[in-house]
Amino acid sequence: MSNVIEELYYGNLEPQEVNSELTPKLKKKLNSLAKKEEELTAMLPEKEKELFANYVNSHNEFSSISNSDSFISGFRLGARFAYDTFVERK
Repeated sequence: MSNVIEELYYGNLEPQEVNSELTPKLKKKLNSLAKKEEELTAMLPEKEKELFANYVNSHNEFSSISNSDSFISGFRLGARFAYDTFVERK
């Protein structure tokens, strides 16, 4: 049996690649989002384009941190389930 912690340590397991393929539904939503961003940017004067670009970047940074926090919380919850499954309490 493979030791998942050892595999992770040696770089044989990369969690971010586990689900790197977007589902067709997510691809469709991402394409729609990109198209709307292009349309909106094309309508804005230069000053507002810069402000909007800064907003998009800030939102992406926020989403990245939020997604990371959610992943960590979910991982910890899963670890607690595993612990409770294999450790008998008396």
